[in-house]
Amino acid sequence: MAVDVKIDKDELLRLYNLDLDELLSISSKYLSDGVEFCSLVNARNGKCSQDCKYCAQSSHYCTDIETFPLIDIEEVKKSALDAKSHMASRFAIVTSGKTPDESDFDKMLEMIHEVNKIKGIKSCASIGILNEEQAKKLSKAGLKRFHHNINTSRSYYPEICTTHSFEDRLNTCRLVKKYGMELCCGVILGMGESIEQRVEMALELAEIQPDSIPINILMPIPKTPFENYYDKIDEENILRTLAVFKIANPKSILRFCGGRMRLSEENQQKALLTCVEGIMTGNYLTTVGKAPKEDIETVKKLGKKILL
Repeated sequence: MAVDVKIDKDELLRLYNLDLDELLSISSKYLSDGVEFCSLVNARNGKCSQDCKYCAQSSHYCTDIETFPLIDIEEVKKSALDAKSHMASRFAIVTSGKTPDESDFDKMLEMIHEVNKIKGIKSCASIGILNEEQAKKLSKAGLKRFHHNINTSRSYYPEICTTHSFEDRLNTCRLVKKYGMELCCGVILGMGESIEQRVEMALELAEIQPDSIPINILMPIPKTPFENYYDKIDEENILRTLAVFKIANPKSILRFCGGRMRLSEENQQKALLTCVEGIMTGNYLTTVGKAPKEDIETVKKLGKKILL
């Protein structure tokens, strides 16, 4: 694996605009030979107070999705065991809403305890913006990793959401690290950001230094403000962005998440050979993913090992 080198915005922009094969060849120098699988359970859906313009779960938009309260602990355990059977080594409990609902928080902690009992599965949670006491309790409960995306660059964030700030998200990332949990922090591509703002995202993540960087590609949801944003990024620019993210964050695992089906099978495989080392298998929150069996077959076909 290549040596970690500090890189600036001008250099990253230069790399972004190289011949694509040359760029991917550079990013591949930072790649390991393993692929880490993770999975999630949608533990509470909809009725979110935030106005994130991409999101089906926002109460600001009439997307007609199914809404439901926090699910039972047994359902979480069943989903975690199913994830393990498909070679996932990490399992996330995900809930809608700006912050954890205090009336449900103790139940969430119990869910984490139960997931931790499953041999071979590491617990993860994505439950919103945290305060210090919540972060402390999650750490004490044994949560291995917390997921909280920056979603886009600082300069573009006001175009995405107005009900909370970029700094609110950074504060949660800082608390996660302060209390000794691993951090999973990534973005959504194709929301109208510029190439320069994609590079800014890569550098902002380099400052945060997450253990895992989930890469989502916008899947436009009907009746959201971004419902027609299908043409904001193409496959070549997705690959270019993945490559510069890996170059800027050589110690972080880049992970395919929601929207990767917008890439052809050929380009998904090209990414796995040059810049991506993780996959969220199965379905996502309100969009469909790829069957875990297909991911297992693809990784084996490419001559890589699944990290357990």
